[in-house]
Amino acid sequence: MAFRQPALDALPRYPLIIGETCEEGGSGATLAHIYPGTGSVTREIAMANAADVDRAVTAARAAFPAWRTMPGDKRRDLFFRLAALLEAKAADFVPSLIAENGSISMAAPYMGYDAAQKFRYFGGWCDKIHGRTIPMWSAPAHDYVSYEPYGVVGIIVPWNGPLFAATMVMAPALAAGNCVVLKSPDLAPYSAMKLVELIREAGFPPGVVNLVTGAADVGEAMVSHPGIDKIQFIGSGNTARKVLANAAQSLKPCGLELGGKSAVIVFDDADLRNAAQRGLTGAVSANGQGCVNGTRLLVQRGVYEPYLQALTAMAGHINVGDPMDQATTMGPVISQTALDRIVGMVRRGVGQGGRIVTGGERMGGDHANGYFLPVTILADVSNDSEIAQNEVFGPVLVVTPFDTEEEAIALANATDYGLGAYVHTQNLRRAHYVTGQLQAGQIHVNGSGEAMQPNVPFGGWKHSGHGRLGGVEGLHDFLQPKNIWMSLTPPAENA
Repeated sequence: MAFRQPALDALPRYPLIIGETCEEGGSGATLAHIYPGTGSVTREIAMANAADVDRAVTAARAAFPAWRTMPGDKRRDLFFRLAALLEAKAADFVPSLIAENGSISMAAPYMGYDAAQKFRYFGGWCDKIHGRTIPMWSAPAHDYVSYEPYGVVGIIVPWNGPLFAATMVMAPALAAGNCVVLKSPDLAPYSAMKLVELIREAGFPPGVVNLVTGAADVGEAMVSHPGIDKIQFIGSGNTARKVLANAAQSLKPCGLELGGKSAVIVFDDADLRNAAQRGLTGAVSANGQGCVNGTRLLVQRGVYEPYLQALTAMAGHINVGDPMDQATTMGPVISQTALDRIVGMVRRGVGQGGRIVTGGERMGGDHANGYFLPVTILADVSNDSEIAQNEVFGPVLVVTPFDTEEEAIALANATDYGLGAYVHTQNLRRAHYVTGQLQAGQIHVNGSGEAMQPNVPFGGWKHSGHGRLGGVEGLHDFLQPKNIWMSLTPPAENA
């Protein structure tokens, strides 16, 4: 049975939304966007270029004075109006999410509800941003700190979750009083386009949020633009190095949320069924293409084989298929290039001593035209091998045994990344001790992603980036502190 193609008329039309205008094409190159479920073109999109970026920045700068001084209750009400609209139209995002990167229809509506929660949470902060006073030690004085927006924030989001990433950044940036230029990724453009359409529908003033859809040249133009005051980049470490080198020319601050190779530590006292179910999500969530997915499974030797058996049995029940089918639980990877890279890493992993327990090769039959790989599990993987140390970004899990707590901690930390970690144990002392030793920005105990809420900070250590998105920490990443000191010494009396 042939896989279906998302309907063209269900996809958003405007790759550029700048100021008051919605534009059906930019001034840059034309992209034939490929749907990864079938390998077929969804639409040809005329993308933005540097001149379009300049127009977007001009619109944002023009809107900034009124936006930053808009009373907090007015901004709050706009956020709540947008949140209600996102909830009411959550289903409208489904065609875009499927078409752009093969997200499955079972999970796609959740993305609209998730976006609503982010704007509702940060909308609540709009009328609560305030400073503080500081007592002085010497001469009489009144000293206070105010927190003020940067101005225009440039946001560059990745193809694996554009809607999730865009709202994770935009909600705090806008709540802080900044205006935004958002780059929608060329490989997955549609959900960000739909989001900005709804932002306009909710009544946000023109120019507060501007959209430019494009490839790397558009991102480079944003980073180097003197009218953008801060860049928030979500993506790979290799691209982040280019972003930082470009931003260094103007000393522009950059927030970075980068990749991960998150460890899942399974101790011998864990609930093995639960740990296996949650371990499997590292391969299945976002079709294995999530930055914080737990894909490096460290399993205590006493339960190593039973855990592998449970994991493999559960993997056999994952329905890899048409993303538009409600019964599908995992879809394709983003492109032929990605598929070739993933399969190549798996083969080299076998060459370095790993053994394939299940999966490992591209799927044929009805799946042949799309970019499908089944859940792939490699056991007995050395922690210093390429596939254990580097982000695969596909439905691949690597499994390594350990003996002691200290060995598990050492293995988990022996990577350049530090985005997430997962610990499975029923021992409270062990849970506190191990999480205290792990070098990661967000850690779940007996969980697999429940902390990804807008009211908690998210971000990485080491090569996984710096800065935070979410919570009050995420809000303050888009505010600049200003200290003001006023003398209270009375003027000298005239002689």
